Order: sequence, then C-alpha cells, then structure tokens
Amino acid sequence: MADRFRGFLPVVVDVETAGFNPRTDALLEIAAVTLTMDENGYLMIDQSYDANVIPFAGANLEQSALDFTGIDPYDPARNAIAEQDALEKIFKPIRKSIKSHGCKRAVLVGHNASFDHSFVTNASERCNVKRNPFHPFSTFDTVSLAGLAYGHTVLAKACDLAGIDFDGKQAHSALYDTLKTAELFCTIVNHWKDMGGWDMLLATRD
Repeated sequence: MADRFRGFLPVVVDVETAGFNPRTDALLEIAAVTLTMDENGYLMIDQSYDANVIPFAGANLEQSALDFTGIDPYDPARNAIAEQDALEKIFKPIRKSIKSHGCKRAVLVGHNASFDHSFVTNASERCNVKRNPFHPFSTFDTVSLAGLAYGHTVLAKACDLAGIDFDGKQAHSALYDTLKTAELFCTIVNHWKDMGGWDMLLATRD
C-alpha cells in the first residue's frame, strides 16, 4: 500500500455541513473509510468511522443547507458529539491505519474532495488539533477520476455506470456517501490495474 501511493494511505471522507463556508458554517456529520490492499494488490474497503457533530459555538446554519440534507442539528436522537471529540474519533483510527500500512500520511479521497478537505482542515484548526493525519493540500477527487473512467461526475450516476448499487434515499448521509465514494475509488483504481496500467508503471521502475 505504501508503495502504491507514494507513501500515502488513501482515506475516503465525506462531510455534511450547514453551508459552504468552512470557516463560518457548521460541520454536522463526518465519516471516514480506511482502505487496504489484498495479497493480489487490489484496493478494498477496510474500516468505517462516523460521527454526528454538535455545531461549534457561533456557527452559521444555512436553512437551505439543512433543508437539502434533512439534518436537524439539535435533534437529540442524533447523539451528536463536540467537534473536537468527533475529529479525534475519526483521526485516531486513521493514524493507526497509517502506521500499520507503513505509510507516512493519509491523503483525503472525496467526491469534490476540496470541499470535504476544507471543512476537515478548518475544524482541525478550530480545535487546535496537533496531529491532523491528512496531507495539508493533496487530495484524490473521484469527480475527476469518474469523469475520466465513466464520462460522468455525479456520484450516483458514476456509481451506476461502475456497477455499484446506489440508493438515492440514503444519499446525503455522510457514512453512506463515504462508503459509495470508497467503492467508486477502489473500482477505478482496480480497473486501472486490470487494464495493465499499474504493471506498466512498475516496469518503468525496474
């Protein structure tokens, strides 16, 4: 795994938020899926982690965003936890996975990855997280990869074209979207391997 992505461990992330501004708008859900590799070099889902998040003090809550996701930030049934606790719940197993795979850092994989990366980064800064496991600016974006592989950039449609089941009723849940993004990423990477692309690159290193 460490050799496949230049020492980076791909970790798929999705967030649900109360707006588009990562500095002012609340982070409401965060989910992460770690990946691993089987003995034949195929990428696969390892573990998943998620948390519902209490809006940070003074956070902006855009009603249009709440209507879109269907999230009531103050519904007690969410069992939401403080932002700092949510980040630690997600980051701790990621750090362990980085170590166990012999990698040096995680790289965030997302569908429109810059959006998720910006919210994770800003939340980490607000909470004074000292060991954010993610690379500060590099990401893998399944929007671009799906556009290349399937000619489509919408997650649901790209999954359909890749032969991955997608339930629109479960979409806009951070955990569900993360799992589907992870399936899509693994499918594209593994398809590249099956086409001989990875073996060709390995041959150039010899």
